[in-house]
Amino acid sequence: MAEDLPFEDQSFDASIASVTVHQWSDLEAGLGEMRRVTRGPVVLLVCDPAAMMDYWLADYIPEVREIEASRFRSLERIATALGGKVVVVEDVPVPLECRDGFNEAYYGRPEAFLDENARLACSSWSLVPREAVERFEAALSADLESGKWNEKYGHLRRQPFFDGPLGLVIGSGG
Repeated sequence: MAEDLPFEDQSFDASIASVTVHQWSDLEAGLGEMRRVTRGPVVLLVCDPAAMMDYWLADYIPEVREIEASRFRSLERIATALGGKVVVVEDVPVPLECRDGFNEAYYGRPEAFLDENARLACSSWSLVPREAVERFEAALSADLESGKWNEKYGHLRRQPFFDGPLGLVIGSGG
């Protein structure tokens, strides 16, 4: 459990948590523990809930984006809880050919969302009503077939990176 790490103080030169702090029951306690066991930097890959709706997926299934936004803590809260001498927040651009199974990985490849396995790689899809997913599938399929998606978002198919909600929070020094 992140809130009670079984290590001595300053056991590690650095530590990292990748898209997990939103699942901790006590953010402050968990980050306090990471800080306690780490001599050097603590690095967190997180999502900024304030940026969740700035993605075409919100036009098709806002329920998924709203659920994601509600699960993530604000970057300000994370940075404050992490503490340290210096805390820096950096954007993490997602490459067009990203192979990971999170929503933003498909920013320029919308057809991937028609594959249930691709959707379910991101847990928020399992938390929305089936009717919303069916509505999404029908709307996206129709817009891809008619060319409407390409008219509005086709530039993303050529955009090498997407600057979305992913960010690194880096705390240096305890």
